[in-house]
Amino acid sequence: MSAFSGLPLVIEPADLATRLQAPELILVDLSPAARYAEGHIPGARWVDSKRTQLGQPPAPGLLPEQAQLEALFGELGHHADALYVVYDDEGGGWAGRFIWLLDVIGHGRYHFLNGGLQAWLGEGRELSQTTPPAAIGIASLTLHDGPTASRDYLQSRLGATDLAVWDARSPAEFSGEKVLAARGGHVPGAVNFEWTAGMDPQRGLRIRADMAEVLEGLGITKDKEVITHCQTHRRSGFTYLVAKALGYPRVKAYAGSWSEWGNLPDTPIEH
Repeated sequence: MSAFSGLPLVIEPADLATRLQAPELILVDLSPAARYAEGHIPGARWVDSKRTQLGQPPAPGLLPEQAQLEALFGELGHHADALYVVYDDEGGGWAGRFIWLLDVIGHGRYHFLNGGLQAWLGEGRELSQTTPPAAIGIASLTLHDGPTASRDYLQSRLGATDLAVWDARSPAEFSGEKVLAARGGHVPGAVNFEWTAGMDPQRGLRIRADMAEVLEGLGITKDKEVITHCQTHRRSGFTYLVAKALGYPRVKAYAGSWSEWGNLPDTPIEH
């Protein structure tokens, strides 16, 4: 029985603080290296956010190769009974992307620390500068397609009444005013809700308490399949996480995101 049994996907600093010694815990920090070195939650293992992405143009946000993932999870000491708690210092972009990776490897035992490092610091909780030693070995992983929407899959679903495309980019990117690929604009029918608008700056960047109502109002409802994306599936790491946390039954991340869609000559685009 895990010390974390019965807790929701999104947990609070107080929930984690009393469980830092749990033997099954793998605590993952996706903040920048300098921020981690300055001080992190005791026992947290640093993961370079670049290792969560393939990193090759034109679509750097695609899934890393299996060997890269096996090396990463091997260093973390991954095992079948591991319980992950994931956080970053930006409210959940990179942490949410890491949770997507856990879904891809079929490991459902995880929690997101609400507000991440900002919420932890906001409560005056202790930090450590001690780096846990990396585990030795390579994890043997099976990758699953379910959490990911490929470009072909997204294109094949366009126009479906049970589809909601959640674009987590800025309004300027969505409209095509700001262009970060060969072409600007958005996926036809997509709904724009910028990722940072889902965080509460007054509460340590925790997920907004009214997010369920906000999404309902946007037409991003639980009866639909939600496919979320941004430019490289970092910002949409947060929106993927939010939809999962709210109990949406069908959530996928379009990992290629706009860097793939907007750099192809023939994908349909709206402005």
